[in-house]
Amino acid sequence: MENALPIEAKRFRKVREEQRYTQQAFAELLDIGSTTADIERGKTKITGKVVMELLRQFNINPLWLFGKSFSQYLDASGNDVSPKMITLDSQGDETILLVNQKAAAGYPHNIQDTDWFESLPSFHMPLPQYRNATYRGFQVEGDSMLPNIRPKEWVLGKAVPSLAEASDSKIYIVVLHDSVLVKKLQKVPDSPEKVRLISLNPEYLPIDVKVRDIQELWQVNSKISFGIDEPAESTLFQQLQQSMEELKGQIRNLNT
Repeated sequence: MENALPIEAKRFRKVREEQRYTQQAFAELLDIGSTTADIERGKTKITGKVVMELLRQFNINPLWLFGKSFSQYLDASGNDVSPKMITLDSQGDETILLVNQKAAAGYPHNIQDTDWFESLPSFHMPLPQYRNATYRGFQVEGDSMLPNIRPKEWVLGKAVPSLAEASDSKIYIVVLHDSVLVKKLQKVPDSPEKVRLISLNPEYLPIDVKVRDIQELWQVNSKISFGIDEPAESTLFQQLQQSMEELKGQIRNLNT
């Protein structure tokens, strides 16, 4: 029977027992009723509110709670950049949230607000590349990542649990305390407390940010585009053809 329990029920009970609370006292502490018995039996799903309270009160890693990470506690050193909130569908499967340009402005300030997260659209990606990891989609604002990423395109990022696991020269979604940026990341060897964020568009200068100011980090591995334009070569060829036809027309007019 124990093996049939979902992993989050087992780990929820583990947290309660480690903190030495009774089921009744733990329920009162988390403000979820009179007892935690139904959660620990797998009869009641763990809500986003409970996940948030476990994180806030005991520094419990939400990814660990649902079997997505080996680290039970979030790193308090400032290098932890893992997701502060995840969402599940009615079957208990994790979903991919979509954060558009307007929502991105409020994302850093609502990073642990369960109700705000539940208002965002979400979906599943039925491809093997998106299994066994947490992903999130963000809509790109501005032209700082041209030519690779255009304004209003969507990028999908894989959660990075620690800055130590981030790689130089890869593109990341960087969630700061006041903004969400899509940039190439470069570590600064002589200043480990900082990282450099680099735009692909040479018109934008690199910026240095403090590691402690990074709330979340997502490594971009795919994007969603709409309204794909014709290749530049095709457009140029059409322009040349049009110019040739105009020139032929001018020659014919001179000969008449």
